[in-house]
Amino acid sequence: MLRGMRALLALFGTALFGTTLLAQAPPRRPEPAPYIAPAIVNLPEAIELYQTDRGLLSRFYDAAQSPATDRVMRQFYVAWQTALDQVKYDTLDAEARIDWHLLRNRVRYEQYQLDETKRRFTEMSALLPFAPRLLAMKDARQRQDALDPAATATALTQVDKQLDELIKWVNGGARNAANPAAVPPTVARRAVATISDLRGLLKEWFGFYSSYDPMFTWWVTEPYKKLDQDLDKYAAAVREKLTGVRKDDRDTILGDPIGRDALLKELTFEMMPYSPEQLITIANEEFAWCEREMLRASRELGFGDDWKRALEHVKDLHVPPGEQTKLVLQLANEAIAFVEKNQLVTVPTLARDTWRMRMMSPEAQRTAPFFLGGESVIVSFPTAEMGHELKMMSMRGNNIHFSRATVHHELIPGHNLQQFMNARHRTYRRPFRTPFWIEGWALHFEFLLWDKGFPQSPEDRIGMLFWRMHRCARIIFSLNFHLGKMTAQQCVDFLVDKVGHERENAAAEVRRSFESTYPPLYQAAYMLGALQIQALHRDLVGTGKMTNLAFHDAILKGNAMPIEMVRASLTGTKLPRDYSPSWQFRGNVAPAN
Repeated sequence: MLRGMRALLALFGTALFGTTLLAQAPPRRPEPAPYIAPAIVNLPEAIELYQTDRGLLSRFYDAAQSPATDRVMRQFYVAWQTALDQVKYDTLDAEARIDWHLLRNRVRYEQYQLDETKRRFTEMSALLPFAPRLLAMKDARQRQDALDPAATATALTQVDKQLDELIKWVNGGARNAANPAAVPPTVARRAVATISDLRGLLKEWFGFYSSYDPMFTWWVTEPYKKLDQDLDKYAAAVREKLTGVRKDDRDTILGDPIGRDALLKELTFEMMPYSPEQLITIANEEFAWCEREMLRASRELGFGDDWKRALEHVKDLHVPPGEQTKLVLQLANEAIAFVEKNQLVTVPTLARDTWRMRMMSPEAQRTAPFFLGGESVIVSFPTAEMGHELKMMSMRGNNIHFSRATVHHELIPGHNLQQFMNARHRTYRRPFRTPFWIEGWALHFEFLLWDKGFPQSPEDRIGMLFWRMHRCARIIFSLNFHLGKMTAQQCVDFLVDKVGHERENAAAEVRRSFESTYPPLYQAAYMLGALQIQALHRDLVGTGKMTNLAFHDAILKGNAMPIEMVRASLTGTKLPRDYSPSWQFRGNVAPAN
């Protein structure tokens, strides 16, 4: 009888599908072959291939914490390091040597990031003992491994029972050697974000099979739903009990300080040969200059040495509701006309004619209370549904004279022009983009326009000085936060007391700095990158070796990279193979205490 049933099944399969699929073993992917990087002949082509292949692998191995991701990506970076080591370096011209160093630096940084991901995941292991099992399921789905629905349902149920115990553990504050309640709040917050990521991976995994595979749907649907709900409950418990932040708390800012050693690593990869303490000294020196200029403008306005009263006067000079976009257009036209008249940088007509404008939502203003920009300028101003106090803070924080500095920072000659040129010149260098180049360029032009007389009144100067002080403060509070010397709340207070921010805007700035995806040096990079470009400008334009137009056009056409590499490019320096960053653009600096 069994033989007859098999024959019937074989006949049924042939009739429906034209082949006896039910009798065949499930197909398997071949084992992944080790990645082999090509011999590097042309650096631009090699960089593009590196980025293409890295993107392909990253999309397949898309769970950062997975051991499979770690293994494959490590092997990929070793292969590229080997290919770079085999390049006949002495035959390379100056630009090719820059490209070689840029790619080597990038490969080393990516390897470091793998180490950091592994270390940070290990720190969370007491809270996420179930994560390896879920990651393994996700990896198996990506490989298209055969799946046993009944066994899968059992596995999910086991993970869910583990979650039940963890929820009791966290809520009850149970004590034992691996007590998750001993995990620092910053690590717990990171775990909450990782649980959310795991829920997303699990949802994608379930959606692949659900309804399509009837046996999977029958066995797995309910265990999956229960597990998904309990992951959410567990995340809420960790958030409330271990971070002290309730799910509905939209105000508390935690952040995740990386520590001094990690800051030094980040500075090395940004080719910045100063310590965090030395950079804080530089920021304090720049802040003192800003305060002197603020006093001068305050006296001109009749406020004497009380520059904060002068600042409050400027904040009240905002346009009425509905007029902010007209102001932005006017300020954009002024800035473009100014840089063209003074021959500071080439402004292609297509860039001038195609920039766009859109409004920032109230929710987005919680982390970005001021303008953002690029191909579009995103205008920050209150909307009708915002409360009265938030409306006033938004209007005061985006007043006429503050906006006069932000519009050209975001549009032309700032980020809009950068992105336009990046898409057209040495495009293979876009993987090396760094905030020191991106934000440093835009702020350098704020410096240059100040020197060229762009601010027309004391109010204009106060508006520009506010942002300059703000960038000094970003270095001070962000580095001190990551050094463990300031809390997030102290950072907010610092911006309010030292710079004169509206408190809600200061909180949004700190939230943006520490609870978003910005890298740890991003906020410090504005001022530091600008000071680097300013020093380079002094060396090349100030001495008559280049015109403003040639200098700025060359930077844009070189595309994004650390400013020390910009310096090598503009000076035609043929970097040695064993080159390491050494340009102290500020000279010898005493570290802050």
